[in-house]
Amino acid sequence: MIVHIVVFDFKEEDKYENILKVKEMLETLPYKIDELLEMEVGVDFSRSERACDMSLYSTFETREDLKVYATHPAHLEVLAVIREVVEKTRVVDYEK
Repeated sequence: MIVHIVVFDFKEEDKYENILKVKEMLETLPYKIDELLEMEVGVDFSRSERACDMSLYSTFETREDLKVYATHPAHLEVLAVIREVVEKTRVVDYEK
């Protein structure tokens, strides 16, 4: 099993609205991409100095399935919005 984790720091402009918009868009992806087995999107409530604004946890059967997800039109649509409203991301992919 492949685990894909992303954390996001959003730009300050319209931050809360953009977090909700991206969260909603991401949560539709399991219904659109068969290779995406599980997805969980979390919004930070701590607002600590070390915290990021949002996290994404998703799983895939194989590395190839992760590649399919990465290039799927539904994912690319969300990614276009993310690139506009997110300041910084960090990613970890690993085999479980």
